Amino acid sequence: MTTTDAADPPLLPVPQRTLPQMLRRQAQCFGDAPAVRLGDQRWRHAELPRRAAARAGALQVAGVARGDRVAILAGNRPQFLDAFIGCGWIGAVAVPINTASMGPQIEYFLANSQAALLVIEAQYLDRLATADLGRTALRRIWVLEGEGATVPASVAGVAVEAWPSEGDEAAPAEVGPADTLAILYTSGTTGPSKGVLCPHAQYYWWGVNSLRVLGVRADDVLCTTLPLFHINALNTFAQACLSGAEAVFEGRFSASGFWPSMQACGATVVYLLGAMVPILLAQPEGAAEREHRVRIGLGPGVPGAAGEAFAARTGVRLLEGYGSTETNFVIATAPDSPRGGVMGWVLPGFEARVADEHDAELPDGQAGELLLRAHEPHAFASGYFQMPDKTVEAWRNLWFHTGDRVVREADGALRFVDRIKDAIRRRGENISSFEVEQVLQSHPAVATVAVYPVRSELAEDEVMAALILREGQAPAPQELAAWCEARLPYFAVPRWFDIVDDLPRTENGKVQKYKLRERGVTPTAWERPPQPRARRA
Repeated sequence: MTTTDAADPPLLPVPQRTLPQMLRRQAQCFGDAPAVRLGDQRWRHAELPRRAAARAGALQVAGVARGDRVAILAGNRPQFLDAFIGCGWIGAVAVPINTASMGPQIEYFLANSQAALLVIEAQYLDRLATADLGRTALRRIWVLEGEGATVPASVAGVAVEAWPSEGDEAAPAEVGPADTLAILYTSGTTGPSKGVLCPHAQYYWWGVNSLRVLGVRADDVLCTTLPLFHINALNTFAQACLSGAEAVFEGRFSASGFWPSMQACGATVVYLLGAMVPILLAQPEGAAEREHRVRIGLGPGVPGAAGEAFAARTGVRLLEGYGSTETNFVIATAPDSPRGGVMGWVLPGFEARVADEHDAELPDGQAGELLLRAHEPHAFASGYFQMPDKTVEAWRNLWFHTGDRVVREADGALRFVDRIKDAIRRRGENISSFEVEQVLQSHPAVATVAVYPVRSELAEDEVMAALILREGQAPAPQELAAWCEARLPYFAVPRWFDIVDDLPRTENGKVQKYKLRERGVTPTAWERPPQPRARRA
């Protein structure tokens, strides 16, 4: 089984598997070839080191030093990528924050990462009003001004200033492959979100493995509508760096505008998540679905039938794959894979084990937890920031424990079954049931709550909450929904609310969520009406 006939990127020596070295190499190898299209800006490969050095200089003037964390709360705009590469250039650590985060979540990310600087779009400034910045280590806030925005002089005693112009070019730090490039927050399953420590070499391998699977060439145009605060879009930039291709970042996903956008930018490679494909297939068929240059796409989590229908309508074959923020792109199908309906086969450089509760390997055909490890140094994350106990738990016995239940078939293909962890995946976003429960539990009328996934017509999950109310309390479901809307990202607000008298429990009182999942949507559940989604810049 092969991927494509694209040339393999020359492997950098281990000490050079860092973002500064990647930027230097791309400038030397690809020169004036186009590298990035983002908003109204066009960058060439040759200018990326200079951009990184100039933004790094501005960071240093602001007091940011090696090892300092810089939080970024912004949509797909040039300043996001500038801040990211500027941090990597001087050994600072980028901390992207989901733009759907509200005050409590922003406070947690800032406090947990102890970020010294926050780069934030003006449209999100008002969310800081419900965040206690006194719990954070923030020294400065840079605001990316929007049209008509008013920038205050300070917020909760933290100095605020507009995004500064480039500084004097800073020399690149002598960072190594094990040094942390970014802290990427992934939803917790039994506790708060965990900050994944992503080293420079892991980022390098994300790019190498992805471009190998997709067969990315120097003449490709890689277009993503996914947000830069996720590893998926950041990985698109890594692929362009290493291959000489051009990365195009759209502002947001639009079902009606997807194919016109792909046609307009000349995309040849696209990146989709599971729920996006059924949404596109629900659109009326049109000529734009065929009038494009797209030759291949990455579509993890796309149902087999949807993938076949997508290929028939658009001519684009979507490859399946598996990776997590903690690991890498480790499992994938290929254009000549013998069959579909599976996550794929383990890529070179990695090992996978399907294990029982004791980490003992299970035979083919028997479901167990997927365990992973890498052959190359620092190809996986190095742990969870300030959570040594969770790090040891996840990486025990020299394997990373994914929390996903899979089956290995006789030909080595791995098939996803379900999640062991108490997590919910909705519209491409990982949701911590714990965090949703904490918000609902804070409502004065709620005594007990359990949040769990129910199946969606879009191939992923919908969020459902079963609640026991305090005696004498009778809030309307609409009130509970409004409570969540003010305190949670839009994608984490439950679709279904069920007021119940009791919850299924074990002998020691633990809620048996698997019984709730099996029960699904009940006749007594109230469905929250569809909401217009806030624009993601």
